[in-house]
Amino acid sequence: MARGGEQWRSDWEQLTADYQQIQDMHKLYKQQLEEMIKLQNSCLCSIERQKKKFKELSKSLKQCSRSARAGEVEGLKLIQEMMKERQNVFFEMEAFLPKKNGLYLNLVLGNVNVTLLSKQAKFAYKDEYEKFKLYLTIILLLISFTCRFLLNSRVIDSLFNFLLVWYYCTLTIREGILVNNGSRIKGWWVFHHYVSAFLSGVMLTWPDYLMYQMFRNQFLSYSMYQNFVQFLQYYYQSGSLYRLRALGERHNMDLTVEGFQFWMWRGLTFLLPFLFFGHFWQLSNAITLFRLTGHPDCKEWQVLMCGFAFLVLFLGNFLTTVRVIYQKQKQREGKVKSL
Repeated sequence: MARGGEQWRSDWEQLTADYQQIQDMHKLYKQQLEEMIKLQNSCLCSIERQKKKFKELSKSLKQCSRSARAGEVEGLKLIQEMMKERQNVFFEMEAFLPKKNGLYLNLVLGNVNVTLLSKQAKFAYKDEYEKFKLYLTIILLLISFTCRFLLNSRVIDSLFNFLLVWYYCTLTIREGILVNNGSRIKGWWVFHHYVSAFLSGVMLTWPDYLMYQMFRNQFLSYSMYQNFVQFLQYYYQSGSLYRLRALGERHNMDLTVEGFQFWMWRGLTFLLPFLFFGHFWQLSNAITLFRLTGHPDCKEWQVLMCGFAFLVLFLGNFLTTVRVIYQKQKQREGKVKSL
């Protein structure tokens, strides 16, 4: 018993020593955390001051360039190029500093800091986002095939549309977090998912009347095709992005998107026919729905809303793709002229 008591006493003393070490470690952690927060605030303030001064300087440079002499023009251009480079550096710095959430993230998450502080955490979150898109694309492809050819049930259709709503809403939240962490997805490809979420929500509320049954098969066939194209895009875009990142031509936080991007020209132009066919299928869906609004039995507001949503998707996707092609063609012509 005496030996057992000594052993307990020794174990307790060891636990007490470890406990004191943990307290000291945690105290040091809190001190360094406070210092890190002070450094973050200091960096943010310094960057904001630099940006304001850059704006003032850029305005004065524009005024000077109008009345500048021939020898001064080259110096002004050099300064402007250096300012652009520094703004890119500031963008990289801000990716590791806390940012204010946009309106959408504020509504969904509140004023929560979603900035990931390490490169490993950023890459892990980006890879998880890409895998999430890939897995859900495969699941949606299988479910749309089942609904189209195997089961004609409004309950299963509702589950499919609910999954679409959840998928697109989740994408918008995740993309907002990725943008806060340095991803450069912007413009139409952000808005595209908001429109898709709205469309899926309207489809979910559409009653199982004659108009729904008349459009159902066309919508499910379109969904199958769209998910198939997205599956192709994921693999070819991810391979292209991997090569361009290795060459240092793309940002490490760039993402695959449901469209044609400027950096996709290297061996990926074969995707264009698939994309344009999908765009015009969206236009066909809009035309079909607008025609259904003139049907004597059409009483649902969902018909017109879905028609407008498909029309917006067509216009956004088609015009964005055409703009990318036009910009690439102009760049090629500029290279030819320079030669």
